[in-house]
Amino acid sequence: MRVLVVEDETRLAENIAAAFREGPGYAVDCVEDGETGAALAAERCYDLIVLDLMLPKMDGASVLKRMRSGAVNTPVLILTARSETVSKINLLNAGADDYLSKPFDLGELLARAKALIRRGKGAAHPTLREGDIEVNTLEQTVTLAGQPVVLSRMEYRILEYLMHRPRAVVSKQELLEHLYDYNWEHHSNVIEVHVSNLRKRIGGQDRIETLRGRGYRLLLPGGRTA
Repeated sequence: MRVLVVEDETRLAENIAAAFREGPGYAVDCVEDGETGAALAAERCYDLIVLDLMLPKMDGASVLKRMRSGAVNTPVLILTARSETVSKINLLNAGADDYLSKPFDLGELLARAKALIRRGKGAAHPTLREGDIEVNTLEQTVTLAGQPVVLSRMEYRILEYLMHRPRAVVSKQELLEHLYDYNWEHHSNVIEVHVSNLRKRIGGQDRIETLRGRGYRLLLPGGRTA
């Protein structure tokens, strides 16, 4: 998953980014002003946006308004200072999905963020199941036919993303956009290598289909798409 953090307090932004990277292993982009945040949000490559209200160049409420008027439906978690007068009701009515008042606990931020990402992908429960594959997104564990499967960090992230898009064709570019931040130097074959290793661990070509020139598709047992 990939998260955009729009926060002008450098230390706070760094702490939030570290929590996402070291905990659930999300890719994180950080920007310090609202204009840049709005421009990146419009690219629609994020699974969650953490948005401060008091920002230079464009305040968070205006960023949110621009996103929703532009049909950007990415879940948004607002960060507010207790002294700010913007009504929480107004924020939610304007399209925010949740909010946290500063100071806040990073553990709570992560829990709320994971819930928003799940709901944004239509999965209210933290455990994802497709056929005999089960992924616990809280513990980041995987079982196949009831047996634990040990995956690398990136293999797990690819599988979790595919589990949110079962039987849909997911392009290599989509995986790159959602699993890596914009500071990462893209190498053309990195996704192929990780998918190949993942496929070996969860049952081969019958589990993850490669569609040449289009991408990958997670299949039900026996290679079925439905």
